[in-house]
Amino acid sequence: MTRVKKGVNALKTRRNILKQVKGYRFGRSTKERQAYEAISHAGAYSFAHRRDKKNDKRKLWNVRINAAVREYGLSYSRFIDALKKKKISLNRKVLSELAITKPEIFKQVVEGVKN
Repeated sequence: MTRVKKGVNALKTRRNILKQVKGYRFGRSTKERQAYEAISHAGAYSFAHRRDKKNDKRKLWNVRINAAVREYGLSYSRFIDALKKKKISLNRKVLSELAITKPEIFKQVVEGVKN
């Protein structure tokens, strides 16, 4: 069997890894093993935090809706329950945007739910 030297492939891999960690601090930006470790951790964190970001947004929307609904004498949970019973299908993102940018329309939604 012929001998296969993997110099070109190894250099290409090394170059790509080091290109990805440009700007990292200390040995993580220059040493191959540390760089590879840093990339694998960064990938895991970014995957998890993309999920967390969606959670954080939803929490923010809930707080905004609750604050807006309190002015009309309702709580967040009673408001959402009433929305579902009236079969009004506005999601939390839209409701929070309405509460901030168009309070008069949000008021109509709340009044529609109350009656």
